[in-house]
Amino acid sequence: MIRLFVALSLPAGLRQRLALMGGGIPGAKWVETENLHLTLRFIGEVEEGLMQDIDDALLGVDSPPFELVLAGVGHWETRGKATALWAGVEKSPELLHLHERVEAALMRAGLPPEPRKFAPHVTLARLKNPPSARVGDFLREHGVFRAPPFAVQGFALYSSILGAAGPTYREEAFYPLSPNGPVTE
Repeated sequence: MIRLFVALSLPAGLRQRLALMGGGIPGAKWVETENLHLTLRFIGEVEEGLMQDIDDALLGVDSPPFELVLAGVGHWETRGKATALWAGVEKSPELLHLHERVEAALMRAGLPPEPRKFAPHVTLARLKNPPSARVGDFLREHGVFRAPPFAVQGFALYSSILGAAGPTYREEAFYPLSPNGPVTE
């Protein structure tokens, strides 16, 4: 079995800027700088033989390059407790188009449709019983975060190996976007 996801990598300078926001919240496990990414589709564990079908399907994704802007921060909650901090993404029809193309390709490869609504974000930290006041301080302090636009030239298929020190991600394949891909409206 291999654990997979499809994601956009982020420029090194942007990853560094996001990493500098980390700290100051007890119970926070901050994502390692090199692991910061924007997930297009979490696949999960699949038989290794299915990886070739996934790769073949993703090779057929046709979408043009575009620019993307990260802006704002937020958090996820479960039963009133913050469980994760994230950086948001400005509305992008091009990103939604790419996500839809990736989803359709993965379904053609035999994967079931993703039941969750696509909520583009970059996870900054996972939280375990953090003090609410510290989470609120983080959200206020970084709420005006806005990064310069960056070019999205492609996306990648990653494997994820879970370990005691956290996950290790490896790029398995990169899929460049085509300037001749269909234009979103």
